[in-house]
Amino acid sequence: MPTQRTHDTEQVLEARMNIRVAVNGYGVIGKRVADAVRVMPDMELVGVADVATDWRVRTAVGLGLDVFAATTDAGTAMRAARMPVAGTVADLLSQVDVVVDTTPKKVAALNLEAYRAAGVKAVFQGGESHATTGHSFVAQANYATALGRDTTRVVSCNTTSIVRVLGALQDADLLARARGVLIRRATDPGESHQGGIMNTLVPESSIPSHQGPDARTVRPDLDVVTIAAKAAHTQTHTHFWTLQLTRVASREEVLEALRAAPRIAFIRMADGLTASNTTVELMRDLGRPRGDMWEVAVWEDVLTVEGDEAYLTYQVNNESIVIPETIDAIRALAGTVTDGATSIATTDEVLGMRRDFLPDPSA
Repeated sequence: MPTQRTHDTEQVLEARMNIRVAVNGYGVIGKRVADAVRVMPDMELVGVADVATDWRVRTAVGLGLDVFAATTDAGTAMRAARMPVAGTVADLLSQVDVVVDTTPKKVAALNLEAYRAAGVKAVFQGGESHATTGHSFVAQANYATALGRDTTRVVSCNTTSIVRVLGALQDADLLARARGVLIRRATDPGESHQGGIMNTLVPESSIPSHQGPDARTVRPDLDVVTIAAKAAHTQTHTHFWTLQLTRVASREEVLEALRAAPRIAFIRMADGLTASNTTVELMRDLGRPRGDMWEVAVWEDVLTVEGDEAYLTYQVNNESIVIPETIDAIRALAGTVTDGATSIATTDEVLGMRRDFLPDPSA
């Protein structure tokens, strides 16, 4: 973690009101959100809720987190397994300002009424539909429109990357339209023993795939079409984009636009980062928690610009890219930080995010 605080973080500290946060669902995303909340200077993790009694929830107990039972049956099972139970999910909601729901796809929407009844603001994840909240969130694009809302939905990992990267070019008045191919991981690494795609590739059954339309829930004027397929690997997604620019531009102009945006970092084939597994290994070597990569990793030396067309390739860590967005969504709903850039800068500084993962030898 950085030792020097920026002006943005100092502003948050000076004006801060600790936001009391609950995490409902201690899985792939939930445990990462819980960790991030714990290190933020303006947040307090009150507890986590779950239905399981396995190693994942026992890890939370071992880390000293207060664990609440998400259902009555879960509470009975937890006590039978001799796990300490801090109370019910209703008890947890009575103590917090914001709940982050990271329960499985389509389960979260069923929890919405309970959050409303408790008077608690709620952040959902991209597995739920836009209609669940009526608002979809990527911090750099629409932080202001989430301020003070009761609910929002942080879009999926792939959609988050699309809004970050294409949004950066759109903000620089460089992007006319985008056509992308996504090669998606088959399943999360921790669930690969439960089945998955092996020795094959499965195209999605419709064009566009859902990510392009989903990106327009955040940026309605984005001209984007996506095609996707699942492949037989478990770590990260890879995107390949053909971009029609608004005018003839140089490669340096496109790079400058990407560098001006938050949460985009650069990797280079010339450094030996030639495949997704090498980037995963780099994150471990950099000491990232769980090997997480919160940034979109753009291959800088693959980026090609010819006249008014650009071609780029980037990598998305499906387990972690939405974590900083979720932290910013908490602040936006709570209304404690009204400026999106300030929230983004604080989150990124505390997590230790980068612009370049390795020094550029040409710099």
